[in-house]
Amino acid sequence: MGALIHRIGPLVGAALLGGCIPAATSPTPRATAPVASAPAPSAARDDFERRSLDEVVGGDARQTWTLKPVTADARAVTAGTYTVRPGDTLRAIGAMTGAGSEAIAMENDLAPPYTLHPGQTLRIPAGLYHRVAAGETGIGIAQAYGVDWGEIVTINALGEPYILRVGQRLRLPAEARAQSPRAVDVAARAASFTLDIDDIATGSQPALAESGRPATASAVPKHPVTTAIAAPAAFSGRFRWPLAGPVIARFGPLAPGKVNDGINIAAAQGTPIHAAADGVVAYAGDEIAVYGGLILIDHGGGWMSAYGHAGEIAVQRGQAVKAGAVIGRAGASGQVQSPQLHFQLRKNRVPVDPMKQLPPR
Repeated sequence: MGALIHRIGPLVGAALLGGCIPAATSPTPRATAPVASAPAPSAARDDFERRSLDEVVGGDARQTWTLKPVTADARAVTAGTYTVRPGDTLRAIGAMTGAGSEAIAMENDLAPPYTLHPGQTLRIPAGLYHRVAAGETGIGIAQAYGVDWGEIVTINALGEPYILRVGQRLRLPAEARAQSPRAVDVAARAASFTLDIDDIATGSQPALAESGRPATASAVPKHPVTTAIAAPAAFSGRFRWPLAGPVIARFGPLAPGKVNDGINIAAAQGTPIHAAADGVVAYAGDEIAVYGGLILIDHGGGWMSAYGHAGEIAVQRGQAVKAGAVIGRAGASGQVQSPQLHFQLRKNRVPVDPMKQLPPR
């Protein structure tokens, strides 16, 4: 498969299986090597491959969650009650009270389709609420307040496809602090903010207007995709091995306090990495230092696969891929010393043992 390829250098001196556990070291420097051309079946694809890395990832090598600055101007709401009037909707009540509709639903044990009745009394939960602006991402919002995005997902009961809507009010963790833009030390927040695979899988989609629609994946996007991406409708197939090689670390506990959320497969440098199933590339980059070159593929139905320590990445965000397609090449990027692939499968955000989903060999 002809595709864009960029190289990511190894991080020397790290633990052999460091890619299995959270990193406590400084981030791996971003790759600056030019894009290497690869044979392509069409002129259009070949033209795509000759573009620079900066053009491919957004013009200035930034990921989508950094494209829209977030103003930390959340509103503090005090606890109270609201009496439902004819024509009220949960979202309208949220707008009037300043609280998020998801938080109100959770506080009052409401379930979809959230039918309300005139005269009904609703409890309005106290908290700090951020109103989502166009293009903002969950990761960007969490970073602006210095809090964990996964906690925002939990306290707002957010679910697939994790695309925020413009005007949505997100309840923030108790430790969040609303600050004026001038009061925010952007460099300090960026230095202290860490990401993991779950953060990227659930918090990297830009917010859409109420009538907006996610972009449809294409085989080779002609331009960087900086909008929300539509996930596959469902996953009904089976997973295949992403590459051949011995499994050198299995799923589960490795040592006290250390857990492998996937498996590690030894591979020669440059070994092609194949997509484990049909899907859409949700992320391709090296922002998580522990994994180095990392690719995430959304397969639909709550399934996500992850491929870490890649030496080369041959796909970009928003690209549709088929099972078996070459998406990169094995390397020793991130916190490992020898070439290998860290491979994860997640179902509804929860890591599952890949060995139970892959065919025996």
